[in-house]
Amino acid sequence: MGTPHNNANIGEIAKNVIMPGDPNRAKLIAEKYLENAKLVNDVRGILAFTGSYKGKEVTIMASGMGMPSMGIYCYELYKYYDVDNIIRIGSCGANDPNLDLFDIVLTSNVYSESNFALTFANENCHYVEPSLELNNKIIKTAENNKMDLKIGHTLCVEVFDEYMLDFTAYENRIPKGFNPISTEMEAFALLYTAKKLNKNAACLMTVVDSRYKKTYATSLEREQGLNNMISLALESI
Repeated sequence: MGTPHNNANIGEIAKNVIMPGDPNRAKLIAEKYLENAKLVNDVRGILAFTGSYKGKEVTIMASGMGMPSMGIYCYELYKYYDVDNIIRIGSCGANDPNLDLFDIVLTSNVYSESNFALTFANENCHYVEPSLELNNKIIKTAENNKMDLKIGHTLCVEVFDEYMLDFTAYENRIPKGFNPISTEMEAFALLYTAKKLNKNAACLMTVVDSRYKKTYATSLEREQGLNNMISLALESI
C-alpha cells in the first residue's frame, strides 16, 4: 500500500535515499551505479529505483522541481516509508565568482523567503541547516576520496533566478551577512521537513551556471558533469 504520490510498497524504499530532481537522472543513476535495481514507483513519472551500491541498499528517487514537489515526496518518504537519510543531488547557480562550472557544493545553511515553513508547520522560519551528522559524513568521504568540495550558504528560490523580472530587487532582500555561494530551488523544503520530522537531510549540488561567468552547461554536459557528485553521495551512505 503506497501513498497518493508513490505506489511503492512499504519495505520497497531503502532507509537511505539519493534524490535528484530529474526522473531521467534517477533512472540513469540506478542503471549505472546500482546492482539489481528495481523500479518501485512511477506515479506521475516520478521514478524511484531500489537496489544496492557496494552491498548497501539504497533508493534513487526523483523529487521533481521546486519546493512544493520536494516537500510532498520527502515528507512521504520520511513519514510513511520510514526513510532515515535523504541526500539531495542537483544543479545550482554560482553566487561566488570563485566557483567554476562543475564544482561540487555542499550547503551549510539555506535561506528562503518563501512561506513553506509557515504553511507546513505554522512557523515563521526562513533559515534551516542540514543534518550535521550527514554533512560530516559527506565531508569525510570527500576528503578520503580526494574530492574538492565547496561548502557554503545557499539560496532556495521559488522562481528560477534567470527568469526573475528584477533580480536586483530580490538580491537586495537577501539578509545582510548571509553571503550565499549558490542558488537552487528545493533544499529548504527538504531540510526543513527533515528537521520537523527528526530525520537527516543534506544537499549536494553541482554548479551548472554562474552569474559571473558567461558559460553554461549543456544538458549533456550536466548529465556527464554530475558524475563526481553522484559518486560522492553514494559513497557517503
